[in-house]
Amino acid sequence: MFEFFVGEVDYVHPEYVVLHVNGIGYRIICPNPYRYKNTEGEVTIYTYHYVRDDAAHLYGFPSREEKALFSKLLSVSGIGPKGGLAILATGEPSQVINAIENEDEKFLMKFPGVGKKTSRQMILDLKGKLADLMPTYVVAPEKQLDNLETDSMMEVTEALRALGYAEREIKKVVPKLQHENDTTDALIKKALQLLIQQ
Repeated sequence: MFEFFVGEVDYVHPEYVVLHVNGIGYRIICPNPYRYKNTEGEVTIYTYHYVRDDAAHLYGFPSREEKALFSKLLSVSGIGPKGGLAILATGEPSQVINAIENEDEKFLMKFPGVGKKTSRQMILDLKGKLADLMPTYVVAPEKQLDNLETDSMMEVTEALRALGYAEREIKKVVPKLQHENDTTDALIKKALQLLIQQ
């Protein structure tokens, strides 16, 4: 229904952003809302409109390719929007695609909510159907932010909670990032990479 929205980011929450478009604020749920923190001017967010009997939500992504991968993940039995977002939150769709193409069940099972049955289903349903997403996929450049160590760690923790990680898992990885001089978006990606490697 909605291909994309172009507007200014009004508010960033651990689970969503509010995008101001022509006097209307759209709440858009994102894999990593902090990528839009401190953005200046207008941004384009590609959206997926998800409707069910009791809810209607907009999910947003920085590229058409990431949106298309989210859509394909939703077609897999056992993966809902929350699971699809958790998988994409690493910011590296190419890793997900490679894992599916290479039948790497262990890698896929690192994501929250993905067990052996779901990882097998992902491979069964999507192998051979994702290659067209890779050639044009470009990772969005990082925004340079002031490094506020405490605030950044709080935001990383909030983002990991929103993605469904347990407190014990979060406590294992967040201390390892304490002295990293990086953007919040990059720190979240690093935390997710560490969680996947555990």
